[in-house]
Amino acid sequence: MIFYPLAAVLYVGVYLATTAVAIYLLVLVIKALRKYIASKEVREEKREIRKSLGEELRENRLRCKMTQEFVADALGVSRQAVSKWENGTTDPSTSNLLTLAGLYDISPEVLLRRVGSGKGEETEEG
Repeated sequence: MIFYPLAAVLYVGVYLATTAVAIYLLVLVIKALRKYIASKEVREEKREIRKSLGEELRENRLRCKMTQEFVADALGVSRQAVSKWENGTTDPSTSNLLTLAGLYDISPEVLLRRVGSGKGEETEEG
C-alpha cells in the first residue's frame, strides 16, 4: 500500500506546479496590460500621424485629379491598398511613398514635412 501516499504526493506536486505556472502567467498578463495602458499616448500619436499621412496622400491624389484605381495601377498595387493608405489603416512602404511623391509631383521631403508638422500647407517646393 505504498503507492497511495506516493500518488498523493505526486498529485499535490502537480497541483502546486500548475498553480505556480498559472500565477506566473497571470503576473505576465498584468504586466503586459499595464505596459499597453501606459503606451496610450504613443499609440494615439502614431494614429494621428498615420491619419495625417493618409489625409495628405488623399489630398494630393485629388489635387492631381487621379482615381485610386489609377494610382494603384501606376504603383502596381491594389486599389484597396491605396484606400488603406488614405484611411490610415496601413502605411505605404518607403518605395511606394517615394513613387507616390513622384506621381503627385511633390518631393518626398515636403510630403513628410507636412505630415510631421501636422500642417496641410506647403512650406517649400523641392
